[in-house]
Amino acid sequence: MKASLQKLFSPGPDGAIARGRCAGFMLIESVRQVYGHLVAIDDVSLAVAPGEILCLLGASGCGKTTLLRLAAGVEAPTSGRILLDGREVAGPSVFVPPEERGVGLVFQDYALFPHMSIVDNVMFGLRHMRKAAARELAIRALDRVALARYADDFPHMLSGGEQQRVALARALAPRPSIILMDEPFSNLDQRLRETIREETMTLLREEGISAVVVTHDPEEAMHIADRIALMRAGRIVQSGTAEDLYFRPETLFAARFFCDFNEIEATSRDGVVETPLGSFPAPAEVPNGPCLVCIRPQALQIAADGHGKAAEVVARRFLGRVDRIRIRVPGLPRDLHARLRDARAYRPGQKVGLQVDPRDVLTFPTDSPKS
Repeated sequence: MKASLQKLFSPGPDGAIARGRCAGFMLIESVRQVYGHLVAIDDVSLAVAPGEILCLLGASGCGKTTLLRLAAGVEAPTSGRILLDGREVAGPSVFVPPEERGVGLVFQDYALFPHMSIVDNVMFGLRHMRKAAARELAIRALDRVALARYADDFPHMLSGGEQQRVALARALAPRPSIILMDEPFSNLDQRLRETIREETMTLLREEGISAVVVTHDPEEAMHIADRIALMRAGRIVQSGTAEDLYFRPETLFAARFFCDFNEIEATSRDGVVETPLGSFPAPAEVPNGPCLVCIRPQALQIAADGHGKAAEVVARRFLGRVDRIRIRVPGLPRDLHARLRDARAYRPGQKVGLQVDPRDVLTFPTDSPKS
């Protein structure tokens, strides 16, 4: 697949695709988008560096797709500015339509032309080339996504996942300096999704193409992004690398988005939090008083009875790579859950010891956002 990806970005037979393209820098500056009384985007500022892959991450309705549509030129912002490679494409007195922005677009609804064949859909962005050269490049693009044999078919004859791959090929074929993608891999089966995602991101990096990718899946964001912008209610609540957001979340909301924690209500005093599982250090920003201790499932380790805190196995569920163990600890109102490799030896009702790795324990003030 990688070889065919490289062919996709090679000059066509007539050399029509120039190697020199603009830098792929995007700046979103104080952008708002309002629909009646609904504020969909609330004063968002964001920069995408040349060659950077940025993920807009968040739950449905948080505004990530709206922000992508504004960057693409599908909608005009209520206020604020958007610049591509230093050129203002949206602002108080400027609006450049999508076809003049020099970006590649892949939306979740495919946006394929139903009256055009698959190859003609891919050729749509290659209208500056001679027809024969454009068709050859389009066929190579379709071959890259394993759809060359359907070149002369029509979109309605393909599955949803196949249509998404056609949209991806069409966006990449003109070699844009920046590509905007809305859940581009969500309609592919898992194995194909992982393969195409990896190859696509690798090529984007090799070619220096900037990308903004919308996803609701934190694991996918961590797989592909140089930087993640986590959104909530039309705002960016935290931006940084995957390590930043996972290990150093600034809010309880950000922490919960990346992990299904065991949460224990506790009290912080002089930098220490006391819980039925032991004492843990509290960060400086957690004041004395009530707090919430968040323990990752992988922080819990089961030992022989008498080693660690006394506990009891309640249930075990085999999940393939790991087992999910539900554990009861005296003094806690709710059972804990752990994820362990090869935990077949543990049975419901078994008395065990429980140990906690403090590196996977986070503490937040109780007035942190909880949802």
